[in-house]
Amino acid sequence: MKKNQILLFLISFSVFQSCVKVPITGRRQTNLLPESDLMAMALTNYNQVLSESKVETTGVNAENVKRVGERISKSVTDYMNSHGFSKRVANYSWQFSVIDDPTINAWCMPGGKVAFYTGILPLCKDENGIAAVMGHEIAHAIARHGNERMSQGLLLQLGGVALDVATSTKPEETRQLFQLAYGVGANVGVMLPYSRKHESEADRMGLVFMAMAGYDPNQAPLFWERMSKLGGSKPPMILSTHPSDEKRIIDLKKNMPEAMKYYKPNGK
Repeated sequence: MKKNQILLFLISFSVFQSCVKVPITGRRQTNLLPESDLMAMALTNYNQVLSESKVETTGVNAENVKRVGERISKSVTDYMNSHGFSKRVANYSWQFSVIDDPTINAWCMPGGKVAFYTGILPLCKDENGIAAVMGHEIAHAIARHGNERMSQGLLLQLGGVALDVATSTKPEETRQLFQLAYGVGANVGVMLPYSRKHESEADRMGLVFMAMAGYDPNQAPLFWERMSKLGGSKPPMILSTHPSDEKRIIDLKKNMPEAMKYYKPNGK
């Protein structure tokens, strides 16, 4: 990697870091990459994942995930538009898919492209549990965590080249990096510390998102308690880069008063 490339990239990080704040938390962040480019990549990758998977389009699972997703996405969109964050959801075209796969995972790509794996649904138990996961994953997209992680990945793994250059010269590596940045991959490697920070932020935002859509945020710690009881030497993918179960549950309860300010039973 050339030193001037690294220097330019780091300078860009410094400039952008002081300009952008995350909704709800107010954390300053780096958004080096055009979100429009990432949304285009998301659409391509999302469709590819669905084409390679067994997707449930009917039945209870598909109906519940879609219903919860639509309620939360509407509440989030309304909030962003009324609080000066309309750019965060501009050109979003929400889509909620259920993939028939025992993997315990869920994710949301830029543009509102959401996927739930059937493996996580028994742990959700009901719509409140689905909302806990949905709010968390949508928070990742709204907070543009993937943009931060993708930016870092371009620097550390692909030599700091521009996104369009990486896409044209190293398409497969770029695709893998993208899926890694948005939780589709199994390990975030060198981005692990940043991921934990993002997970904690998504927990806090997710509580607010599910609450404003009329889902009881008190159910979120209960969901993670169920997750913690899975045990085993290898944690599920959704836990592999997250804070410890105990810390996550403590933090969720600590942030509960904030979420309850937004709680509207039945979404009213």
